[in-house]
Amino acid sequence: MKIQKKQLKLNVGEISLVVESLDDLWHLKYILEPEDIVYSFTKRRVEGATDKLRPEKAEKRTVRLGIQVENVEFHKFANRLRVHGTITDGMDIGSYHTLNIEDGTNLSVIKKWKNDQLERIRESEIAAKRPKVVIATIEEGEASIGLVRQYGVEESSAVRQSLGKGEGNQRNEFFGMVTYQLKNAAEKVDSVILAGPGFTKEDFLDFVKAKEPELAKKIVTEDTTSIGVSGFQEVLRRGAVDRIMEESRIGREASLIEDLMREIAMDAKAAYGMDDVRNAQGMGAVETLLITDELLRTEREGASIDDFLKEVEHSQGRIVVFSTEFEPGKKLDSLGGIAALLRFKVNT
Repeated sequence: MKIQKKQLKLNVGEISLVVESLDDLWHLKYILEPEDIVYSFTKRRVEGATDKLRPEKAEKRTVRLGIQVENVEFHKFANRLRVHGTITDGMDIGSYHTLNIEDGTNLSVIKKWKNDQLERIRESEIAAKRPKVVIATIEEGEASIGLVRQYGVEESSAVRQSLGKGEGNQRNEFFGMVTYQLKNAAEKVDSVILAGPGFTKEDFLDFVKAKEPELAKKIVTEDTTSIGVSGFQEVLRRGAVDRIMEESRIGREASLIEDLMREIAMDAKAAYGMDDVRNAQGMGAVETLLITDELLRTEREGASIDDFLKEVEHSQGRIVVFSTEFEPGKKLDSLGGIAALLRFKVNT
């Protein structure tokens, strides 16, 4: 995300930005709220005075509109964010319109900004400068490839083939298919983490070195006990992505959820569920608050959670918003969408 202008006073005002990736659209899904004002260029049908008998010929013209947001839809597989609302500035004021926000879109957002939303803006700026990483997990006859995004690892392809004993031409054919998929996935990334159990990954890397030496230069290996989504999770937990990216949002989430589950298992310094977490905060015990993006969005649509978040911040607590797109966020969601690592054990 590229910030072009920021005019805020006491967190109220306008931020103008350029969308640069699917990750930016995901961030905007959780930044935009009802009653925010969003400006962007869009196409709007213009009814001409002479077109009354042939309305199907009405022209679409590019115009800049401001709309008051009513709802937002994130279409991940279409790489698009749809922002619905009523026009407040431009033509046809009071009419409904939908802004299609895509890669390369310029837009301005006017609102009362919350601290976690400003943190999302800051994270997206920093993340845009980090190396892009692909994770590939492989064992005999099965491989999965995923692109590391800010909200999780998005599986882009999977290859499966029955190899018998894993020897001869069938194995080379399997390696060839995986190499083709990996080359396509890694075309615009800086690094590839190749992971899996046993020696298959080393044999595959030798194959890539012989067939695609430029691709092989991007590859580093990591041992995992599993492949697929579980393998992606292991890579994050072991810090392989962090070592490449210096700091990874989802790597941090994987580590925090592991700390949380360990504290829960020991009946120690952890709380989960809204009531228990609020109780812990009432005692000043919350050191790190873990909350899912979906719960945060839902709570803001109903009873406001922002006063509670301010309480945590004022007591020097850290707030981490988890993506429900990936495994750490899904685990947190199963615990009620909110939990906390505590400074000391409390009776809940």
